[in-house]
Amino acid sequence: MSRNLFCAVLFLFCVSLFGAAPSCQAATRPNIVLIISDDQAWTDYSFMGHDTIKTPHLDKLAKQSVVFRRGYVPTALCRPSLMTLATGHYASTHGVTGNDPSPKYAKSNSPLYRERRAQLISYIDRFETLPELLAEQGYLSHQSGKWWEGNFSHGGFTHGMTRGFPQPGGRHGDDGLQIGRRGMQPVTEFIDMAVKQQKPFFLWYAPFLPHTPHTPPERLLKKYQQADLPITVAKYYAMCDWFDETCGQLIDHLEAANVRDNTLIAYVTDNGWIQNPKKNGYAPRSKQTPYEGGIRTPIMFSWPQAWKPAERPELVSSIDIVPTLLAAAGAKIPADLPGLNLLDSLEHGTAIKRTAIFGESFAHDIADISKPEASLLFRWCIEGKWKLLLTYDGEVNRYRSTHPREEKRPQLFDLINDPHEQKNVAAAHPEVVARLAKKIEQWYPVKERKTITTFE
Repeated sequence: MSRNLFCAVLFLFCVSLFGAAPSCQAATRPNIVLIISDDQAWTDYSFMGHDTIKTPHLDKLAKQSVVFRRGYVPTALCRPSLMTLATGHYASTHGVTGNDPSPKYAKSNSPLYRERRAQLISYIDRFETLPELLAEQGYLSHQSGKWWEGNFSHGGFTHGMTRGFPQPGGRHGDDGLQIGRRGMQPVTEFIDMAVKQQKPFFLWYAPFLPHTPHTPPERLLKKYQQADLPITVAKYYAMCDWFDETCGQLIDHLEAANVRDNTLIAYVTDNGWIQNPKKNGYAPRSKQTPYEGGIRTPIMFSWPQAWKPAERPELVSSIDIVPTLLAAAGAKIPADLPGLNLLDSLEHGTAIKRTAIFGESFAHDIADISKPEASLLFRWCIEGKWKLLLTYDGEVNRYRSTHPREEKRPQLFDLINDPHEQKNVAAAHPEVVARLAKKIEQWYPVKERKTITTFE
């Protein structure tokens, strides 16, 4: 039975049984849970093939999901990546290209710096957000974990944890960052409240995990210390395990509340991370960068009542998550969203009609909050097995070592045969470079920055 027919039959049954539609409508629309890992490599799950990290709860979720192993985020930095998940737009469109206004031009916590931060937070007002559009369909919504755009209500959430800038500690989540690390009570209480009120709900679960500080429970750290790993790596692996535990606690509560079958869980990571074995930090070509270690992530969609689990080979992007969740809820999808609505493909298993996905990288510090290109470092395109990186002369303030930009040619990689991008094959395939460069230009033309690469 198709989802639409199922919903229609269930609706008529509820009307005949209860003589009213509202409670039935809540049952036919899925609850939605968006799980967002924070700083985790695409390889760092058992179900993605890691031979040491244990993620039994996410492994179980993967078995219940439509899994896209070749998933991507268009920007490999948390704030712009999360803003994309809230609005459905690329960073070059929503305008939040980095984490902070550059302190080079306004000293941190100065009146000018605070003014610029407030302006950045206001950018979300230009868009209809995911929780706002779901609210039009009667959804309650809850924010927990990472959230940069002010108070949770500023993004359209009806409930939440983050007080937000300009409150003390309100840079990127404040009280919300306690979720997972200090228990799950705020989100479990929200689920229970929504169920009691017979309301569909949307949960933004973006815990500060496995993000630094890497302070895992001792019982988990001991497990990975036994593997004879550098302590920095053991701590990071234990953090991935801890994050997995919290996901299990969340899903177990959905099952205990008897709503799991009609709950759509979407999973993504905000950006990648490769642990530096020698110090507490990320290795090159991971966080903030357009390499696979920075932008690749498994993306999963699980709705037991409606979809059969499957492994899918297509490319998907986090830019697709907002239109897909809105479609599942029967909500309005803004006409200008660039992502694909995957609902039909998820339901019927049909191939996704797409030839390429795109992304962009900007500096951590925003040089000019009115001109995204001022901090533009890379644009990229993936088509089938090919990935092309083009490099730009945008300004970097802090984190200069993260963006050496030493390669002066276009970078082309065969991701099937070289998933870790060890060999630039641009010189051997000039026709592929030219084709993908044209696609990048058609996707997002750049007029105010110079490329620092040549085609020689």
